[in-house]
Amino acid sequence: MTACSSDQPKNYQRGVYLLLDTSGTYTQELEKAQQIINYMLAHLEPGDSFAVARIDSGSFNEKDIIAKVVLDARPSASNRQKREFAATVDAFVKQVKSSAYTDISGGLLQAIEFLNETNVGQKHILIFSDLKEELPEGFVRDFDLVLDGFTVKALNVTKLRSDNQDPGEYLERVSQWQERVVSGGGSWAVVNDLDRSDALSL
Repeated sequence: MTACSSDQPKNYQRGVYLLLDTSGTYTQELEKAQQIINYMLAHLEPGDSFAVARIDSGSFNEKDIIAKVVLDARPSASNRQKREFAATVDAFVKQVKSSAYTDISGGLLQAIEFLNETNVGQKHILIFSDLKEELPEGFVRDFDLVLDGFTVKALNVTKLRSDNQDPGEYLERVSQWQERVVSGGGSWAVVNDLDRSDALSL
C-alpha cells in the first residue's frame, strides 16, 4: 500500500508591497524609489504580486495604493503589465504633493491585509521612509502587527536634522520599529546602501 501524503505543494510565489513616504521633504527621495520599483519589476516572475502605496496622513486606505499587479504567465502580457506599472508610478512621482503627516502603522496594516489576500508563499513589505511617524490628532495606531511569515525591510532610512544633534533619536526610531515587527513574528532588516548587490534581494 502506498502512503497518502497530506503535504501541500510549496507555494513559491512572492508578494511585494512597497510603502513610499510622501511626507515633508522626503518626496525628494522618490526618484531613488523608482529605481527600486524598476529592479522589482525586472526580477519578479509570473504569478508574483507587486503593489506600491503611499504613506500619507491616513494610510490604512486602499485609495493610497498607487499601482498593483499580479504578473501574467505570458511574457508578452507580463512585459506590458510591467511597462504600465512603471508608467503609473512615474506619473505619480511627477505630481506628488507632500503630506502633512506620516501614518506608517496604517500603511503597514494595509500591506498586511493586501498580502494575506494574495495567498502568496513569500510576503515582503518594503518601507521607503525615514521611519518618523507623525499622526493627525485623533488617530489611534495602538495595535499589534501580525507578521508571521513576513519579511520587512526599511530602505533609505535618511537621518533627520534632529538626528545630527542627537544620533540616539535615529537609533531609537529604528529600534522601535524593529521591536514592533519582530514581536509580531516578522523578520526585520534596514538597508541604506541601495547599491549593495544583495540590498533588494527577496
